Amino acid sequence: MKDFDLKLPENLDAAIGELPAEYTREGAQVLAGGQDIVTVMKDDIEQPAALVSLQRLGLDGIQWDGDGGVTLGATVTVQTLADDADLERAFPALREAARSIGSPQIRSQATLGGNLNQRPRCPYYRHPSVSCFKKGGSVCLAEFGFNKYAAIFGGGPSYFSHPSDLATVLLMLGATASVSGPDGERQVPLAELYVLPEESLETETVLRPDEILTSVTIPAPPAETRSSYLKFKERASYDFALAAVAVSVVLDGSGVVTDARVVLGGVAPKPWEVPAAARALTGKSMGPEAWTAAGAAAVADADPLEHNGYKVHLVKGLVFRALESLA
Repeated sequence: MKDFDLKLPENLDAAIGELPAEYTREGAQVLAGGQDIVTVMKDDIEQPAALVSLQRLGLDGIQWDGDGGVTLGATVTVQTLADDADLERAFPALREAARSIGSPQIRSQATLGGNLNQRPRCPYYRHPSVSCFKKGGSVCLAEFGFNKYAAIFGGGPSYFSHPSDLATVLLMLGATASVSGPDGERQVPLAELYVLPEESLETETVLRPDEILTSVTIPAPPAETRSSYLKFKERASYDFALAAVAVSVVLDGSGVVTDARVVLGGVAPKPWEVPAAARALTGKSMGPEAWTAAGAAAVADADPLEHNGYKVHLVKGLVFRALESLA
């Protein structure tokens, strides 16, 4: 890893002022918990001349509003999200997702903002000696090579799968990110935060190089909402999702679903919402027939590669089990 300067600004404006207006591999980048950016630098994927720390900006708060919504600061640690009893009562799927991430040591340092802004985990992208399409090469090596972990939705011209557990849940919860830059603050719904490779190969989000994600706000859920997050990974810990699902349902007094939302993780270059699966649930009683239909609808548009067709079956099973856990 090359030498770099560590910037410790005392306020948000100073931090923004340290960041470049245009992306370059050597331009200054944001440092939160460091669990991803340091690894990216060690793998020689990015070599910023400076890291701009958010440590002194006071972005680690959790603030509830009077209606039951909450705003989470960008540097709130994943372990804090996993331990907060109030969050568990209001948004159980969020706590489930937080607890599924890494290990206690990783969670104690990793942050909400860092988790949302992770770079791809594709083995070709992460290999320092490989020039994949996303790093300036002429082809996505995963498309015709080893693609066990690749996307089955939204791929092309690059087929990486997005690694963030928290992004999947926050999209399902209808969250909005606050983003600050030289032009002031703007609000970006999580549904609009991420971009597909066909829109941009340099980045995975709509954030500009001189912008900082400062917080995420989750609105209060409707009454009678139930939510869950279920993730399948190869190892019990220290691992990313082969596939994941975040689901929420709103039930009436007779157990009929009046509203639903289904978002998949680990299967696309961004968190992948499947409205067809939600429609398969709406108006139905909670039960195996509806859950099976939702799983089938969730993968109806899947386009697997040579080695990742198993994800289609995995997603169907996860959708069923996640809904079953809410019944």
